[in-house]
Amino acid sequence: MKDQTRREFLKSLGFVAVSAVGLPALPNSDAAGQASRKNRPNIIFIMTDDHASHALSCYGSKINKTPNLDRIANEGMLFDNSFCTNSICAPCRAVILTGKYSHLNGVIDNRQKFNPSQQTFPKLLQKAGYKTAMIGKWHLKTDPTGFDYWNVLPGQGAYYNPAMKEMGQQKKYTGYTTDIITDHALKWLKSLKPQTPFCLMYQHKAPHRRWEPGPKHLTMYDDVTMPEPDNLFDDYSNRGRAAKEQDMSIAKTMTPNDLKFTPPRGLMPEQQKLWDAAYGPKNEAFKKANLQGKELVRWKYQRYIKDYLRCIASVDDNVGRVLDYLDESDLAENTVVFYTSDQGFYLGDHGWFDKRFMYEESLRMPLMVRCPKHIKAGSTSEKIVLNLDFAPTFLDIAGVEAPADMQGESIRGILQGKTPGNWRKSMYYHYYEYPGAHSVKRHYGVRTGRYKLIRFYQDIDEWELYDLAKDPREMKNVYGDASYADIVQELKAELKQLRRKYKDTTGSPV
Repeated sequence: MKDQTRREFLKSLGFVAVSAVGLPALPNSDAAGQASRKNRPNIIFIMTDDHASHALSCYGSKINKTPNLDRIANEGMLFDNSFCTNSICAPCRAVILTGKYSHLNGVIDNRQKFNPSQQTFPKLLQKAGYKTAMIGKWHLKTDPTGFDYWNVLPGQGAYYNPAMKEMGQQKKYTGYTTDIITDHALKWLKSLKPQTPFCLMYQHKAPHRRWEPGPKHLTMYDDVTMPEPDNLFDDYSNRGRAAKEQDMSIAKTMTPNDLKFTPPRGLMPEQQKLWDAAYGPKNEAFKKANLQGKELVRWKYQRYIKDYLRCIASVDDNVGRVLDYLDESDLAENTVVFYTSDQGFYLGDHGWFDKRFMYEESLRMPLMVRCPKHIKAGSTSEKIVLNLDFAPTFLDIAGVEAPADMQGESIRGILQGKTPGNWRKSMYYHYYEYPGAHSVKRHYGVRTGRYKLIRFYQDIDEWELYDLAKDPREMKNVYGDASYADIVQELKAELKQLRRKYKDTTGSPV
């Protein structure tokens, strides 16, 4: 699906460079180590669930347009190499809050409860005088702490007519969840006193599975045939057991619920009417077609990808509402807006949906950052940045010193066009949830600018090496190729070093 984009073409000609004007100097610290409160930037952290970067037009998407999300990139900085440390929902959220890898923050997969007593960046911002809020998808099994206001979906939450837990009290709302989360975010922003520095975590359920579109977008793309990824029918030759034994394929894993043969639960009468009008005729046409084999997979892909993109369209509309409010209220100039997802996602790539693997589509997260007064419009960075870096970055922006035990690095210098000379050249990844949903084997690995080395362990013992310059789609494991022997040794040494650096002794040794 990912041929050369405009951005990649410009890179190949040498026209794209990291360029940004600086954020203002941090205020002087007082005796308590807290920065002066005058003119401190506000922070809005927008995060979706499972939004792949190749479903954003600012990243060159060929299947959808995201004009409001593109505003953040066009008016700020876009990161081309933004990655997660463990591609699954709850662990990513715990990493963002703590600035620590999964093995240290205690949430290695979706089954653990987040320990609310541990140090998080919202608690530190509160102490420094910021008003903090968490609104939307939380997904960490314990109530949020460190927030002056919180209103979150219980568990995964529903797309329609959601229950939400507001400051400990559960309430029911009528409408589409993406709209409702935005309504609450705007209400909170409007409640703040002028000149109050704030940090808002504004987090959407969309476009998470079951990919249930909102009323405004139910028939969007009905007259479009989406281009298929070039490896939709990947047979996993030249790969090991891990790719072959997963359970996340469009061909075999998707359910009637995923494919909209059943409507969401608890629709209101008018919502049900709109849903039936949108999906009823399409489902009847499918039954009559009696598709088999590759044609059936193609139909499933079209149904899946259109619903996924319809959910993103609603996110795009709602992010536009927030950006418009910042402009109208004169908050935009001094508000740093981050947009990201908790991880990437497979959009039919390798024949899959979901995430988990260290392969590019799920490892890579979108990341765009805007602050009109301080970040040069249209700037880009190719530096390797991680969700591990968000916590120290937020603290740095606020003039708060990051605790020594946070493992990430502030990207503030990159936003200023002043990347530290010792910035990372590689990143470390570790996935744990096996046995578990989708049967993706446990693995860890290292990624550099060109290469990726993955170690699968526990019930299998396999290595995979990919040369991303020659094989960006990761279709051929070259671990056993003698011409890469020196690269393997270098990457294994780097992997050992990273495991020591991040204090990870879990899993099989390198």
